Amino acid sequence: MHATLPLLTPTSFPQVSRGRLATLQVNLGYRCNQSCRHCHVNAGPKRREQMDDRRIEDVLRVLETRKPETLDLTGGAPELHPRFRYLVEQAKSLGVSVIDRCNLTILEEPGQEDLADFLGKQRVEIAASLPCYLPENVDGQRGKGVYEASMAGLRRLNALGYGDEASGLVLNLVYNPAGPSLPPPQPLLEADYRQRLGEQGIVFNQLFTITNMPIKRFGSTLVSKGQFHDYMQVLRDAHLNSNLSDIMCRHLVSVDWQGRLYDCDFNQMLGLPLKLADKKHPTLQDLLTHDLDNNPITVAEHCWGCTAGQGSSCGGALKS
Repeated sequence: MHATLPLLTPTSFPQVSRGRLATLQVNLGYRCNQSCRHCHVNAGPKRREQMDDRRIEDVLRVLETRKPETLDLTGGAPELHPRFRYLVEQAKSLGVSVIDRCNLTILEEPGQEDLADFLGKQRVEIAASLPCYLPENVDGQRGKGVYEASMAGLRRLNALGYGDEASGLVLNLVYNPAGPSLPPPQPLLEADYRQRLGEQGIVFNQLFTITNMPIKRFGSTLVSKGQFHDYMQVLRDAHLNSNLSDIMCRHLVSVDWQGRLYDCDFNQMLGLPLKLADKKHPTLQDLLTHDLDNNPITVAEHCWGCTAGQGSSCGGALKS
């Protein structure tokens, strides 16, 4: 695999700083039941990295001490972590909202038959990956049979009330482009999703469009195809200064499976730690004792992906 970090530093991306911590995003590990081409985590069935029990407890201490509104759980497939359900239950008991970054097919895996019921009972918000409404596009990006398994997962969630405004159970879908291009306008694509999935009786709350980052598996593919520098130019040319005020790293801290802190999930995958005093690799323990307000954010060339066009964040486009 080609390393992309040397291609992303130094950078001319504007310096930005943090605001109040609102979201703690925790990567529970890299094990996943899928191996997607666009995955910036390089997750897959053979990965074994996962957060240990001590750091799970550190997460809960941070939630209790720092009181962020949201715990955002990601992976890999976060549901495969043996303490996933414990962490969800404890976070909810502290009054923290929980988001599960779900690939949908995990709901159909052996041993996970009651997962959807658990998520509904705990009123967990689901951000579900679905890169297209066409089977050939989904299977081409994620593997044969993924589309049908994803549809089955969506039907299972809909049956519990997910996606129905009246139920309050939130089901948002996540779109990534298949190649080196910016996502289309989010409202227009959301309308297409509603129509095409509605023909199958499937409903959801919102569609989030997320720009592919030129790192890890996707970045390496760009390098192999000779497309890396062209894609970076697309991102730079589409930059809008107005997006800088809304980028997710201003109010989010990303935590890896070892409990180390980063400004975002993408910096985590590049090994670019959060800046904190004289700490080389700040951890959850440091978050218990240090205030991050106005802390400078670590930036590199991939950051143009968050400010290009409509902008991109874990919550989709920044501009309509």
